[in-house]
Formats: sequence, structure tokens, C-alpha cells
Amino acid sequence: MKESEKSLCESKVFEEVYKTHVTALRNYVYYKSGDIDVAEDIVQECFMKIWKNCAKIIFSTVKSLLYKMASNSFLNMVSHKKVVLEHQKLSVNNKNSTNENPEFLLEEKEFLKKLQNAIADLSDKEREVFLLNRIDKKKYREIAELLNISVKAVEKRMSSALKKLRTKIEGI
Repeated sequence: MKESEKSLCESKVFEEVYKTHVTALRNYVYYKSGDIDVAEDIVQECFMKIWKNCAKIIFSTVKSLLYKMASNSFLNMVSHKKVVLEHQKLSVNNKNSTNENPEFLLEEKEFLKKLQNAIADLSDKEREVFLLNRIDKKKYREIAELLNISVKAVEKRMSSALKKLRTKIEGI
């Protein structure tokens, strides 16, 4: 079957699209939001909308449509995301305050706390590029296509993120 003839209303085709894009789409939203629950909710909502409107969607545009829908849903939740991130910062700062652990475990936990706070303090664009590259192992070209920006913009965001991380955390 040609790609132009595929219909998302067929369960096998929809399942193939789901399996192909769900993990990358969830990671994309997670890197934007910093909250895996929000990311999974947005991704689920996007796939439900795709299924409900399957007859109206051209198969070849599904990937870009999913990312656009996810991005728009995320933008609608920005104020909520800020509250959640602020809460996460507070809870990370309050954990690991016992002196019962061996010294090396304590140092490791403190380093992880510093790293999480430093990543959370990056701008949304820097954090997104940094996590897509370092966690998802995406190349700059892939990130540029995904975010619809130039490779130079990706390089600049990554460079800026690394500089900020180096100044906030010793030893990176």
C-alpha cells in the first residue's frame, strides 16, 4: 500500500504510527515540560485527537501534526508547568538532609541535586536541546528538524547550556 493511500482510520496503520512516534513524542514533551506525567497526558491527548479525526488527516503529515499538537498543548499548560517545576525544586532541596549515609553517597546525592537544579535553571530552549542531545542521543540536525530551527541555532543553544552548566557545577 502506498503511503498516500494509507488511512489512519485503519487500526493497524494507527497502531504503526503510535508505536513509531509515541516514545520520541513523549520525550520531546518531557524535555519541554520537565514532568513525565504531563508529557504522557499530552501525548495521550494528541493520539486521541488523531484517532477521532483520522478521516480528515493525511497520512504523510501525521508526524509533523503530532509534534505541532503536542507543542500547542504544552504551551497551553505553561503556567501549570512553572508551578510544577517550582515545586520540584523545593522538594529536591528538602531531600537528602540526613547524616546517616556514607560520605560518598551524600556527595553523589548533592551532585545530582546540583545537576538537576542546574538543568532546571536553563532556559526552556537550552534545556530542550541539551536533553534531546544528551539523553535522547539525537544529532544536531535531527534536533533542528524536530524543533523547526537551524542547526546553528541548535549549536548556539547547546553551547550556551554547556557554559551555564559548567559555571554552576564544578567538574563537568
